[in-house]
Amino acid sequence: MANGRAQRLLRGAEGVTYWAAAAPVLARLPAPMGYRLACWRGDRLHHWQAAKRAELERNLRQVLGAELSPAAAAQVSRDWFRLASCEAIDVMRLRRGGLPLRRLVEIRGREHLESALAGGKGAIVCSAHFGSYDSAFSMLGASGFQVTTIGRWQHKYTTSLSSAERRLWELVYARPLRRHRHRPNIEPWSGRFQVAAQAATALRANEVVTIAIDAPPLDSDLTRAVDVPFLGRRARLLPGVVTLAQVTGAPLLMAFLNRSADYRHQVLEISAPIQVTGDTAAAFGRCAAEVSAAITRNPSHWVYWASTADLGTLGLTVPDRDTSPATSLLPLPDAGFLEDRTADQIAAPLPVTRLAASRGLQRELNAGELLGNLPQAARDLGVLRRG
Repeated sequence: MANGRAQRLLRGAEGVTYWAAAAPVLARLPAPMGYRLACWRGDRLHHWQAAKRAELERNLRQVLGAELSPAAAAQVSRDWFRLASCEAIDVMRLRRGGLPLRRLVEIRGREHLESALAGGKGAIVCSAHFGSYDSAFSMLGASGFQVTTIGRWQHKYTTSLSSAERRLWELVYARPLRRHRHRPNIEPWSGRFQVAAQAATALRANEVVTIAIDAPPLDSDLTRAVDVPFLGRRARLLPGVVTLAQVTGAPLLMAFLNRSADYRHQVLEISAPIQVTGDTAAAFGRCAAEVSAAITRNPSHWVYWASTADLGTLGLTVPDRDTSPATSLLPLPDAGFLEDRTADQIAAPLPVTRLAASRGLQRELNAGELLGNLPQAARDLGVLRRG
């Protein structure tokens, strides 16, 4: 146990050092060199963190099955760690109006987003916990779109963090991302139905609202989750993002940031609007199918491979449930500082209730929570439209 605690402290110290000191320097080097060194760090973590590596590869083989050989699973696992390190460089390259990062990212489908905004009802851009999704949202803002993200800054609520750690994380992570967002994050909490009204306000101003739709639902929300095809299996997800689009009339588009083989160049692909009329579950199934296809093409980009418990909550694996069902969202009491990518805080075998409460620094909206009381939310949105 003492050795395990010491290892966690060492990993935490390494993560703090990387984000606070090394990543800012690497981001100012020529891109080929900076990202190459980030990949080298990812390779070292892949070697040193044997337990996490084993969990990643086990989850990959269990979910993807025969589609992924042991050798391929090992390669995906290594790339997962590499991408974790590269994502820090992405955040640091958002300086100077985001130009250092924008030079490396090609936006395909920008015309779809511009056409959607031409309708005057705003646009909802959906993604997943996939690649540098947070940087992608901010880069849209740096590219001229007025962007608001629905999700909370988890470092503000994680009780185990000291005030110094909170300030550091605010400085190295939240501030560079927030600089390119038009409004403060809309932070959803259970029972705060005004979140729907805040999202509608942004859409009514013809702005872009971004969310990730693949967060595992809390146990208390499972009755409202829908069962959709996902990665060749069935997953339980909350479909409220479709309801938000139906209530506001805003077009709903999918977007994914894919990293190239050289690790520095990326492509942000924005789809044409998804059809959301008719049955909500069927419409959400089309959104989930886009997420599933993106993960299948680039499995190393998906954060949740590192958490068996989250995959179990989604219904993709058999979860190790060692606590009673959750009744509310709780701050993570013992997470420590984020070491690599979003799933680092949730990769250890923590109770499922705490895992569900810690989706990284940004707990992305499950729009079922946002519109959990649909009639009241719909009335609030209606008042805003009339205003």
